[in-house]
Amino acid sequence: MNKEEIISILAEWNFWGKGLNVGIERKMYTSKIMDILTSPINKIVSIYGVRRSGKSFILRQIAKLISDKFGAKNCLYINFEEIRLEKSLETLIKCYEAYQEIIRPSSKPLIILDEIQEVDKWERFVRSLHERDEARIIVSGSSSKIMSEELASLLSGRDIAIEVFPLSFNEFLEFSNFSIGSLTETLINKQSLIKSLREYIEFGGFPEVVIEKNESTKKEILKRYFETILIKDVASRFKVRETNYLEKLSIFYLTNMSSQISYNKLSKTLNIPAKTVERFSKFISTSRMIFFLEKFSFGARERMVSPLKVYSIDTGISNSIGFRFMENFGRNMENLVAIELQRRYKKPIFEVFYFKDYQQSEVDFVIKEGLNVKQLIQVTYASKKDEIDKREIKSLLKASNLLKCKDLLIITWDYEDEINVDNEKISCKPLWKWLLHFSSDA
Repeated sequence: MNKEEIISILAEWNFWGKGLNVGIERKMYTSKIMDILTSPINKIVSIYGVRRSGKSFILRQIAKLISDKFGAKNCLYINFEEIRLEKSLETLIKCYEAYQEIIRPSSKPLIILDEIQEVDKWERFVRSLHERDEARIIVSGSSSKIMSEELASLLSGRDIAIEVFPLSFNEFLEFSNFSIGSLTETLINKQSLIKSLREYIEFGGFPEVVIEKNESTKKEILKRYFETILIKDVASRFKVRETNYLEKLSIFYLTNMSSQISYNKLSKTLNIPAKTVERFSKFISTSRMIFFLEKFSFGARERMVSPLKVYSIDTGISNSIGFRFMENFGRNMENLVAIELQRRYKKPIFEVFYFKDYQQSEVDFVIKEGLNVKQLIQVTYASKKDEIDKREIKSLLKASNLLKCKDLLIITWDYEDEINVDNEKISCKPLWKWLLHFSSDA
């Protein structure tokens, strides 16, 4: 393929050519990426996340923003899912050379490489370009083959990794054309907001699912996602032969979200060897379909040997494969909070755990900042004060005393107030208000 032919293909993906549909801008990602790209320090941006979470559309949005700000010729977007492009390092180099010779960028360009895992030894090209300070670079790939840890290794620490999640509740409302203004305006439309929140919990935040209006079609899309992630992002990548074990374990995790798990107990329950359970669990979590939280402990060994808590990356995908939505509404709420905490708090500065002591007192989430515990959170499906389980309050107070943390929060379904017990203050805030970042005194 000559350079003119390459450019004719690339023109369909770039704003110096035909351009692309960019969809609804996801500003929580685009603003972060633009800040990195316009920084004096040239860092490679690596984008990863669960399949179908919207990574490619975010890349298109960045390409549009760069094209509008610095000129369309100063951005090159290459998607290696394009069937006419050979998946080789030679083709990647040819694409770049053709772009330089024919399009002729007027300044240091942005090179966006989407689905880059399709190209063997792609990191050589990226490292070389970066070392010469010849371009700004974004790389993105399927989580089945490229996770943040792998990218860091391949790029020798030259990158800043950003995980893309399915839509947050705020984004869900934007995609649903639900306008969020001041707290007063939101309260006027509270019933519609609560209805939207129930829909968000039931069907999740994958963009394609949110845009689809038919409920049966939503469920079919989610089931297809589950099957694709299982086959392409786990079984194929890790060459899993015992696919029946893999499917059984995945379904167990998704239908037991917000639960504590032990590999040995799971081995007996599912009749799968313990080592296989542990190995397959790591494979599944690599796809980002599920994630685990460790038990909080000041000792590393106790953290390692204690049960994990498992969460789904999207409540919709769990509900689509058999999780009883209304029967387990509290666990759906807890899972939603777990996902949001993953969005808000990133390692290494922040870490999220659960707490449980020897008397079985449990706190759903412990937010640790550096060496200190920043906040303790319980989640409950309560709409009145007397619906809050006294054990949850007692557990919060015990953990507060032990972990020296005074910021105590109970996320409820629709109850807001302050509970004062033993000179300790516990804030209660409705889920919708917490998700939308409204303060209690707004």
